[in-house]
Amino acid sequence: MCGRFLLATPPALVAEIFGLGDPIPWSDKWRPRFNIAPSQDVLMVRGTESGGGREAAWARWGLIPSWAKEADIGNRTINARSETADRKPAFRSAFKHRRCLIPADGFYEWQAPADGGKKIPHCIRIAGGHAGLREGVQSLPGLFAMAGLWERWQEEGESARVVESCTILTCDANEAIRPLHERMPVILPSDRWGRWLDDSAGVGEVKALCVPWPANRTTSYEVGTWVNSPRHDDPRCIEPREGS
Repeated sequence: MCGRFLLATPPALVAEIFGLGDPIPWSDKWRPRFNIAPSQDVLMVRGTESGGGREAAWARWGLIPSWAKEADIGNRTINARSETADRKPAFRSAFKHRRCLIPADGFYEWQAPADGGKKIPHCIRIAGGHAGLREGVQSLPGLFAMAGLWERWQEEGESARVVESCTILTCDANEAIRPLHERMPVILPSDRWGRWLDDSAGVGEVKALCVPWPANRTTSYEVGTWVNSPRHDDPRCIEPREGS
């Protein structure tokens, strides 16, 4: 699964890498995030309503289906299994029509020691998650895109507030992550971003994109327990654990 991740790449560079036609909303208030947690706003990249382009938007992490009575359902929908999302009531409409990319520089997983002690957090990084930048542009080595779904929900009553929310798709873990967890986020190489965002892609074709990222391009290391609290959101979250 994926329950925490980080995104520290500057917004202008994210826009460059993901081929966005317009600046990222609120980029003037951007700050590096080292411990993004469920129910917080996350950055997503989706196709434009007019088609043919990409845009960035902010969405609450935890998908709220359009038919939901309460927003709290999002607390249980931060992840969706890619194998069954097209059949689950909460996700099937979004899987067909509202797919997105969620940029990240890494994510966290907690490993349970064999002796039954406290779980040890690990930071997982991905190599080769994007390619094809224009000449002279460089990015952080680990920037990549997780496959996501998004939804638009409107609250009943006088407020009638509109909330956009998202979920991260998961697949079987690769050999590098399996010792930590049996699932991992679906990570898409940049040459598949366009097809993932394409509404004309069939369900079978989309599901075929949801495969584990290669283990030989996946690295992980132990970090300290500072990351355990979602209130902690600074570079200490990614510092290697002492003695590891």
